[in-house]
Amino acid sequence: LCYEANDSCYRTLHAFGVQLAIYLACALGTLITVLGNLLVVVVISHFKALHTPINLLLLSLALADLLLGLSMLPFSTVRSIESCWYFGDGFCRLHTFLDTLFCLTSIFHLCFISIDRRCAVCDPLRYPTRFSIRVACIYIGVGWAVPMAYTSVFLCTKAIAEGVGHFVRDVPCVGSCQLLFNKLWGLLNFTIFFFPCLIMIVLYVNIFTVANKQARLIKNMSRSKGYQLHVGASKTERKAAKTLGVAVGVYLLCWLPFTVDTMVDSLLDFITPPVLFDILIWFAYFNSACNPLIYVFSYRWFRKAVKLVLTHGIFCSRTSTVDLY
Repeated sequence: LCYEANDSCYRTLHAFGVQLAIYLACALGTLITVLGNLLVVVVISHFKALHTPINLLLLSLALADLLLGLSMLPFSTVRSIESCWYFGDGFCRLHTFLDTLFCLTSIFHLCFISIDRRCAVCDPLRYPTRFSIRVACIYIGVGWAVPMAYTSVFLCTKAIAEGVGHFVRDVPCVGSCQLLFNKLWGLLNFTIFFFPCLIMIVLYVNIFTVANKQARLIKNMSRSKGYQLHVGASKTERKAAKTLGVAVGVYLLCWLPFTVDTMVDSLLDFITPPVLFDILIWFAYFNSACNPLIYVFSYRWFRKAVKLVLTHGIFCSRTSTVDLY
């Protein structure tokens, strides 16, 4: 048992070697998530050449993933391996609040990034005026405020106990931190996940359709010097769109199984075994470690900046003005 009580949850017992291996794997995943996203935050913050609207969105996205790694993963590790929650009901609610907040913040940011890339590729002449630093800051504000408001309504206000208490069911036993959502909550969660995903898919289909048309036009047109410069800029935007399209695809791959399971579980009276639930939630958490790895393999400027960070080059004030492109 997790606690000496009649309604206590049962603790899952593992062989020492298995338990140690799982702890090490979770610790490694947490370390990659924290250090990778910390690198993104430091790199974009330090180098002035990277202070662009799209990179500010990436910075805010990395901050959400960094906070998830610091505030969520250590406690989720203990919960998943021990199958017990030792940190109290109040912190359980905070943990659930932050979990939902960071998930929704990520998807809102990815949706805004998709809008940015669509304009950059499909309407490049108006892109510099339509997507300024100010617009990026507005997107970032909305990307944090809306998820925070949505999550607060259902998890933090007295309205849950008074008017919408039927949205969230009680914790099943003492020592658990897995809120069981009823049908309406499950459908709401799936809906707020599904529609931004649908928007992103439509936008990226449009982006890659236009990009392919541009590529065919380039092959058929003369290669004058002036045109080459224009094509080079367009090619850079298309590559960025492709990279961020991969990031969106990885996000969907990681979070869709858990989100669908949450909805189906609420409709079928919570049939998901705890082990499967933990696998799905950790698969979703894995997304937070992926974005820095995607940037490393895709962006030359990011690799160059990381090299300067790792060789302590950022401690020289002059490096902040280095041209990384």
